[in-house]
Amino acid sequence: MRVFRFKQSNKEQLAVMVNDNQMYELSYHSFQDVIQKAEKVNKSCSQVIEEELKHKQPITADFSELDLLAPIVSDEVWAAGVTYLKSKEARNREARIESNSFYDKVYDAERPEIFLKSTARRLIGPNRPVGIRTDSNWQIPEPELALVVKADGEIVGYTIGNDMSSRDIEGENPLYLPQAKMWRHSCSIGPAILLADTVADPYNLEIECRIYRENELVSKGNANTSMLKRTYNELVSYLVKDNDIVDGTTLLTGTCIIPDDSFTLQEGDIIEIEIETIGVLSNPVKLASNINKQEGLR
Repeated sequence: MRVFRFKQSNKEQLAVMVNDNQMYELSYHSFQDVIQKAEKVNKSCSQVIEEELKHKQPITADFSELDLLAPIVSDEVWAAGVTYLKSKEARNREARIESNSFYDKVYDAERPEIFLKSTARRLIGPNRPVGIRTDSNWQIPEPELALVVKADGEIVGYTIGNDMSSRDIEGENPLYLPQAKMWRHSCSIGPAILLADTVADPYNLEIECRIYRENELVSKGNANTSMLKRTYNELVSYLVKDNDIVDGTTLLTGTCIIPDDSFTLQEGDIIEIEIETIGVLSNPVKLASNINKQEGLR
């Protein structure tokens, strides 16, 4: 069961796709409203939605024809770093350190790296342009499974996240991490939220990232969430430790797909991130300075 948002006649609509690929509009304004309803009646999000669908007719449009929005507008998007071995190795190459680096230490430490990635104002959904910085020459997408969590830390859903990153800025000095991670349109999520209680094994999801340039595939990588060093609950436990979050907060869990070190994104590229049972998150690439406010509509 996948929850998504789309725009029709200048109206934002929450909807759901069920196992037979039938789609239904929901009466709730946002996924946060679904979370709060489920909490109030002591049911899961999927049970609340199933109850509403008993008296609904399916949408007749095709999913590919919908003007998709970010499935949730999270007040905050957080991210975990260096949670996969390949990520640790890439960070060391950026910093030109062979061993005993900060990245080696955090990979093996009890405490994970957790940082603020985006806010609602910066967050974008499918098909909107992600931005690349004008002061960086080495930029990549980082495809990640994203957790959607409640204020108490319970994981209620999974979606796809694109953690845009400037490798040369972070590589120059790890204290530049905020500048290497957060700028205009540096984070996209979508296309849907896969409800947690409908997932058989979230530690066995295939992830693929494809990057196209002038209609040609220029980079492709694959991974599986089974390669993650930490558990999702472990990451969430550090996110909420002495930290107040709200329902619908998103936590990116780290990447294991990193393009070749000679690769950098260019304006006009198309990034596609696919995670099985969730869908494909697609975004064109633009210089952040060339993105106008209209293109930022979620």
